[in-house]
Amino acid sequence: MKLFFTPLVLLVAFVANAQQTKQQALNSIDSKYDKYAGTAKKIWEFAEVGFQETQSSALLQKTLADEGFKIEAGVAGMPTAFTATFGQGKPVIGILGEFDALPGVSQEAMPELKTIPNQKAGHACGHHLFGVASSASAIAVKNWLIANRKTGTIRFYGTPAEEGGSGKVYMVRDGLFNDVDIVLHWHPGSGNSAGWGNSLSNKSGKFRFYGVASHAAASPERGRSALDAVEAMDNMVNMMREHVSDATRIHYVITRGGEAPNVVPAFAEVYYYVRHPKRTEVKETWERVVRAAEGAALGTDTKMTYEVTGGVYNLMPSESLAKIMDANLRLVGGFSYNPEEKEFGTKIQKTFTGEFPSIETSNQIAALGESESGGSTDVSDISWVVPTAGLRIATWVPGTAAHSWQAVAAGGTSIGFKGMMVAAKTLAGTAIELYDSPQVIESAWKELKARTGSDFKYESLIGTRKPALDYRK
Repeated sequence: MKLFFTPLVLLVAFVANAQQTKQQALNSIDSKYDKYAGTAKKIWEFAEVGFQETQSSALLQKTLADEGFKIEAGVAGMPTAFTATFGQGKPVIGILGEFDALPGVSQEAMPELKTIPNQKAGHACGHHLFGVASSASAIAVKNWLIANRKTGTIRFYGTPAEEGGSGKVYMVRDGLFNDVDIVLHWHPGSGNSAGWGNSLSNKSGKFRFYGVASHAAASPERGRSALDAVEAMDNMVNMMREHVSDATRIHYVITRGGEAPNVVPAFAEVYYYVRHPKRTEVKETWERVVRAAEGAALGTDTKMTYEVTGGVYNLMPSESLAKIMDANLRLVGGFSYNPEEKEFGTKIQKTFTGEFPSIETSNQIAALGESESGGSTDVSDISWVVPTAGLRIATWVPGTAAHSWQAVAAGGTSIGFKGMMVAAKTLAGTAIELYDSPQVIESAWKELKARTGSDFKYESLIGTRKPALDYRK
């Protein structure tokens, strides 16, 4: 007796098998929870700032090399940047991983403010989780490719110095994404979402003023204060705020202001950020800031130089990819707090001001849609040259602000690690689906070209400068 299968039956069987193999890949990530949580905790403890992430980068490289990935270290002129590649042929799917910490936010993994002795930085943006989750997803995809005898390439990008150093921009500029079909990423947060949206373009740099030292009481007329120049510049920029568009953001910190009050400062430095949803406005406002610095130097009889340390585009959304990412996030789901985590979270929330969501929202997923971000990211430059999709996962106690000690604290606990696993599985599931969906990849490219315009040519906001490897020193 012969059995005949209709096309519909075969299609149903194919889909069922595809879902089964995807679920197996996601389960493989769960089975390595202890390993990945341990790796994330080590990077949390390293707490290395931009372009100084030597131990963090080495640990992620080893994690991927041990799984058979080919490592290329020190790419794009950055010692801690690397790529890890497995497979061959198309499609090529890239997954981004970050690992830099932020200065000035040292914090123990506890629900009250307590710095770690002799440690000046902390993972207040959760990049220790970012790098590990992304590498875990890349490993799961690699194993899926092997098990299913699929053609395709998975590539992990180890991207340093996201916090102000624009590490990914140098990778884009050097053509490291030229052969990539799709790029996926994620970011820690206090909620779960996978929509499409924008971010702020950003340009940053340090303005350095050189004066003449002198005794501030005995011979002040012989001095020329570099600090006066910094303060004059800051005053002019602050007055300029009235005459820029509402969406413009300008921030600065005085990084050097002199050594002693009785010595006229011969050197002073101020570190500036300029942001706006459009990179064209960022460029125009930056030039105005530069002219304010020039005027300050002229008025105080000092000399000025400046160095552009970073510059990123605004994020280019991909609605078609976001829908795939959202579906996979809903397949994975969020996570719930156990009693110890609830106690930790409740104590953390007592340190918040204003309104904040309940702890239970870690198990909820926001409605799919367009969103706006008040921050900036060097992922943006990639999104203008390759279709890119990302998501945010609740690795912090709901209501936590990024770049806070509360974010550092939760990121060093199981709250952060559980969220990290949600991200890893969502990224892996999305990548696996894309390998079997050439039509989605094609649609994403059509959308990108329609958004950028046919005459778009990528030019970075940092120009031709080399990576600012010492910007955190």
